[in-house]
Amino acid sequence: MMRITPFFVRAVATRRLAAALCLGACVSAAPRSASPQPGARGAVSFTLDEAIAIALSRGPAARSATRARDAARYRDLAYNARLLPQLSLSGDAPVYSRAIIPVVQPDGSTRFVAQQQRQSALNMQMAQRLPFTGGDLFVSSGLTNLNILGEQDIRLWRATPVQIGIRQQLFRTNALAWDNREQDLRTDVAEQQYLENREAIAQQTAALFFDLFAARTALANAESNATVNDTLFALNKGRYEVGRIGENDLLQSELAVLRSRNAVDAARLNAQRTAASLRLQLGFADNAEISLQVSNDVPAISADTVVAVREALRNAALMRDLDLQELQQKRRLTEARRNTSFGTTVSASVGYNQTAPTIGDSYRSPLQSQQLSVGIEMPLVQWGARRAQIQAAQADQDRVSTDARAARERRVQDARFAVLELEQAARLLATAAKADSVGAKRFEVARNRYGIGRIDFGNLNIAQTEKDQALESYVIALRSYWDVFYRVRRLTLYDFVQGAPIR
Repeated sequence: MMRITPFFVRAVATRRLAAALCLGACVSAAPRSASPQPGARGAVSFTLDEAIAIALSRGPAARSATRARDAARYRDLAYNARLLPQLSLSGDAPVYSRAIIPVVQPDGSTRFVAQQQRQSALNMQMAQRLPFTGGDLFVSSGLTNLNILGEQDIRLWRATPVQIGIRQQLFRTNALAWDNREQDLRTDVAEQQYLENREAIAQQTAALFFDLFAARTALANAESNATVNDTLFALNKGRYEVGRIGENDLLQSELAVLRSRNAVDAARLNAQRTAASLRLQLGFADNAEISLQVSNDVPAISADTVVAVREALRNAALMRDLDLQELQQKRRLTEARRNTSFGTTVSASVGYNQTAPTIGDSYRSPLQSQQLSVGIEMPLVQWGARRAQIQAAQADQDRVSTDARAARERRVQDARFAVLELEQAARLLATAAKADSVGAKRFEVARNRYGIGRIDFGNLNIAQTEKDQALESYVIALRSYWDVFYRVRRLTLYDFVQGAPIR
């Protein structure tokens, strides 16, 4: 770990600023799994790691990401369940019909006769899809009842104790095999996207955490400036009365007091707004008191761009999604070539059936039944539709391949430069901490020199402005470091501190 100690945290800073920072941003470090502890006045006190842990466990964004992952897992379970043998029961309730139907007579003539009939059927089937061929294999058993109403009430039963059949397409794409490959990639995309969403939540929480820290730091600094300016204005009024300073210096001092008071009001409102945003991210109540513990320790990570690029290409959800898109376009091109040309469908079944006036007799001495059908589909004239469809699919595949290559190159660049930016952010943070120390020390010296009349009020204002700018630059540098830190984790799904992929 690399420790960056800003000047304003040490005792050299003004007492009012240090006291305010101790209330809202005490310096400590804690693991992510630690639980937040109540602070003064019942406030919830937590570090950055604890804030991220809270956001990932109870925050609305985390709940949404978890539900999206769970939905993808359930869809995968449903898909895999449909690949197992499916047992179903189907049937028709009594179907009544009354119509005039043609009846062929023994002499070959046709007679139209009014007929009433009632029919019902029950069928049980177990079906299994064949993954290697894409066909369907089924085993079924059924029972049908036919009741012809009229002067002679005729009741017939037809039983099919068992029937085994298969239906298979030839010279067509194996849709099931393509579906399996797509489903595997969809599942991988969902799982990796969930991990990226968690890292995005961590990055957003860190940003809100340091937004509040920056706002409270600015508020404490504004209150400190207001106190200093009030003291200096009282001092300058006495000096003006004895003629040691001119009216211009007195007015300039009064103007500084008014500006500092306005700055306090603006900083207080900004602190309240950023606190509300962080509470919403963490799932806290609107009236929850929040106390931040900001650590000066930052991980010392070497800029290993090779590892960053390798892990980004291996773990990123975008890479899985690009593979899925390329697979889908390859499937469409294959379907355009095969499904628009010659094809056949073979259906065959073998089993036993029997018919009888009673249900019991219909199951005695069943007779063998066989069925075979071969369907042929051969487009003759398509007016160039097949060729155009193939060309369209080929163009889409080329487009997706081009976009995928560009996306992969962008991800490589993003991962490489993010790691380099993280190393740079650590250097900028160290420089900003040093500048904050120098700026605060210079302001203390300038204020003391102004108290003994060695410098004018304009130089004191310059020193105060530079001190404020150095403090703001440090807070921004600290926020930027952690933002880049979690952006690297999100882009690569790799923990550079532990040296292992994020799971």
